[in-house]
Amino acid sequence: MTWPSGSSRTVLTSLLLLLLYFACSEYVTVQASVHEYSGDRFVAKGGAFVVHGGSEGIYSSAPSHRNSTSLTDNGDSYIRFEKVKFRRGKELANFSSGLLHAIVFEVEDRETIGGSAYGGQRAVCCTADLAKLGVCSEGEIIHRPSTENPGWPKVFGVSFDLDEEVATLPSKSIEITKTGMYNVYFIHCDPKLKDLTVEGKSIWKNPAGYLPGRMAPLMNFYGFMSFAFVILGIFWFSQYARFWREVLPLQNCITIVIALGMFEMTLWYFEYAEFNETGIRPTGITMWAVTFGAVKRTVARLIMLMVSMGFGVVRPTLGGLTSKVIMLGATFFVASEVLELVENVGAISDLSGKARLFLVLPVAVLDAFFILWIFTSLSATLSKLQARRMVVKLDIYRKFTNALAVAVIVSVGWTCYELYFKSIDVYNEKWQNAWIIPAFWQVLSFSLLCVICSLWAPSQNSTRYAYSDDGSEEFDRDDTTLTLIKPAPLPSNDFRTAPEARSVQDSNKLSNGDLEEDKTE
Repeated sequence: MTWPSGSSRTVLTSLLLLLLYFACSEYVTVQASVHEYSGDRFVAKGGAFVVHGGSEGIYSSAPSHRNSTSLTDNGDSYIRFEKVKFRRGKELANFSSGLLHAIVFEVEDRETIGGSAYGGQRAVCCTADLAKLGVCSEGEIIHRPSTENPGWPKVFGVSFDLDEEVATLPSKSIEITKTGMYNVYFIHCDPKLKDLTVEGKSIWKNPAGYLPGRMAPLMNFYGFMSFAFVILGIFWFSQYARFWREVLPLQNCITIVIALGMFEMTLWYFEYAEFNETGIRPTGITMWAVTFGAVKRTVARLIMLMVSMGFGVVRPTLGGLTSKVIMLGATFFVASEVLELVENVGAISDLSGKARLFLVLPVAVLDAFFILWIFTSLSATLSKLQARRMVVKLDIYRKFTNALAVAVIVSVGWTCYELYFKSIDVYNEKWQNAWIIPAFWQVLSFSLLCVICSLWAPSQNSTRYAYSDDGSEEFDRDDTTLTLIKPAPLPSNDFRTAPEARSVQDSNKLSNGDLEEDKTE
């Protein structure tokens, strides 16, 4: 084995990045902060017929851009409706309709939409009872001006004329002057408009770009994490290059995890940067980032499981457990990949779909199984190391166990906080702090990786942690505690006393027993 020269490594890295660029550029793109409506059908809710047009956290326009006639420069925030059309069937075009509304409101003003008569069930459309009270006109949307945000909610619309199949909503830009979670709904109250659909798009923009407010801080976060992985990579690869002759299979696996992490964080940063710049989310880069992340998480869990089993340390192979470990890893990869694809590829609104809940459960169950299997295996490995008096290996495994235990405790605590956070934030009013939740998991996994790198960093003594079947592992102690004593000459190579013969026989039995145990496991 020869270590590649510096120039060769540079060429290989450049080729890999070039291939990655062309692979990503072949993918098509989907709209992200540009919410597209492609024949979305109205659904009956609360006596009204509704299409959800989007929900995003938006920061207010910069003071110097407020009330400007042009909403295109950096520093402004707006929601713009372009080419929004309502379409009905030809057989339903024989009458003039009431208004088809587009309504935009900040989540704190949700109570200004709808009303009830005599404290009854809340309705969005004006009923006969409410019309009798004189608070609205029957068949119209009920809304009141906001006391906290003058001029809101924004309500405008269009109606069908006789024999008209398509009604086009006038193009309109709404400036955002207050930071908040904004919602867009298309609503009508005419039960005769069956199978009505909406087409077109709305464009949502923050002062710094097109990233939704909840996602905007993550761009800087992924930039920071990319830098952190580069620092870790420099440390690890420098050690790897210095002691490559003593590198263990475990250290090769750690190298793979670091490389996958560097690619994942970098891809996420560029995906967010392009999204923020153009308003279009690149499907190709997103899919690559999701895939690199899923592979990294899978490989990391498999490494921790194999280390916990003592692979390469107290046993040469996994034996009959190999197929089970591979099956568990493959299942976790598929579940994690599907979850991340659904959650990220083509994601637009800040509100997560209910389908995500069903995809989270398999990943959570598999994670719990990984944790159970890892700690069960660690317990058995620690007992074996202690029984064989492998002091050096026992010390590193105890540190590894402590790090894992701390990570699991912190994970459980953060999971409880995440559930609490979501339970009290039903309407996503705390969207400005929501980015901390996914960011924390990245920081926790990176911290655990740093601990593992410090424990198993390549060095001139790396082979001390490797499995050896020469029988010397029974007396694996710190070399600094050993004293060299010249042995006395034996009377004869073939002559042994009875006690010595029994001692050698017992030692051979113990060594053979340990070897058989490793094979059966």
